Amino acid sequence: MERKLILGSSSPRRQELLQQVHIPYTIRKPNVDELQITEKDPYKKVAQLAKLKGKNIEIQNSDEIILSADTVVSFQNRIFEKPKDKEEAFKMISDLSGNIHDVYSGFTIRSAEHEETFVEKTVVEFWPLSTQEIEWYVSTSDPYDKAGAYGIQSIGAMFVKQIKGDYYNVVGLPISRVVRELTKHGIHPQKG
Repeated sequence: MERKLILGSSSPRRQELLQQVHIPYTIRKPNVDELQITEKDPYKKVAQLAKLKGKNIEIQNSDEIILSADTVVSFQNRIFEKPKDKEEAFKMISDLSGNIHDVYSGFTIRSAEHEETFVEKTVVEFWPLSTQEIEWYVSTSDPYDKAGAYGIQSIGAMFVKQIKGDYYNVVGLPISRVVRELTKHGIHPQKG
């Protein structure tokens, strides 16, 4: 049976990563209240959020595989999600400046007969940043739809001194791990 991938995410970055590795998909956006997950441990939180999003998407045919995901930034036992406003973005980037933080992405793969959740962690170190650099950055549109208020694949790249782990995990989906798990469910990259 040919399987069809349903991406349960509105993230343009996750869509681009699947396109990059030639995996066709259809989008079905989950409609969930993420605030119902109150977990403070970032590993458990992204796992719970990925599961919640995946369960919110109805499997319409037995050939469908649902992929859902979530990403958070963790620094000093605090979880940084998407900033609500300029002040929160400024605070997040100021806190990350000159420090090391963790980025967790969780993803769930669900079919009619199976569900499994995975979590990847990448360690990121920022250069020390000046107040002027941070003020300039938060005046752009870049921080506001990203966990931790920065995008490693966009303007925020200039803050990153080094990373340990999967770069794409910081973007929002550990794509090489995702591909390996999807192939177990009959979903493979297509020839371009």
